Amino acid sequence: MSAHILVAEDDERQAQVLRMYLRSEGHDATIVHDGRAAIETARQLRPDLLVLDVMMPKVDGHDVCRVLRQESDVPVLMLTARSGEDHLLLGLDLGADDYMTKPYSPRELMARIRTLLRRVTRSAPAPADGVLRVGPITVDPLRHEVLGPSGQQVPCTRGEFAVLALMATEPGRVFTRRQVLDRTSGWDTSVSERTIDMHMMNLRKKLEPDPRCPQYLITVHGIGYKLTPGRGHEEGRLAQR
Repeated sequence: MSAHILVAEDDERQAQVLRMYLRSEGHDATIVHDGRAAIETARQLRPDLLVLDVMMPKVDGHDVCRVLRQESDVPVLMLTARSGEDHLLLGLDLGADDYMTKPYSPRELMARIRTLLRRVTRSAPAPADGVLRVGPITVDPLRHEVLGPSGQQVPCTRGEFAVLALMATEPGRVFTRRQVLDRTSGWDTSVSERTIDMHMMNLRKKLEPDPRCPQYLITVHGIGYKLTPGRGHEEGRLAQR
């Protein structure tokens, strides 16, 4: 399983070692070095898992976990140089899913990450009818059908459909091009990140009222793409509250 993992670690050398191990297992890794950046990046990227050091500048790991747990169920694996039981229990009480003390074995850390990712995969809810709905866009993986904002049926190539279906599983989440490639292209090494850009351009032509000013398929510069319900849909939903 390829995943996007956010590593919040103020020790740059340890962070780079973690990045190397994560990439060796096929994962994407985003690195931040303080707690405030961890919160902001987690909100933007919606990672599959957060590896969170406790002792960090600006906001410590416990406070990061407390904030994120109020708004997300992202798995959190905490790292700490303190080994006391009270310190460990505090992290778990705040909602951390696992805890490791430093120094740790990178191989053991990878094993813990694999366990957490398998747990998330097994527990991920699926729509009762299998149909994915993001605002006015509907994706039916079983029938290989897409309905656009006006209810019209939208013909898609196999690649376009795979990209759209992936993004529809987690509306609002930013997917990197590499993540999209890993999850939609399998072992087809002829597909490149440029291919993903082409799929997005074609999907915008088919789904967006104005492809030059997209409402649904949004570019997050320097990172990747996300699928959102659209401004009009969101405003209407808020007005009903």
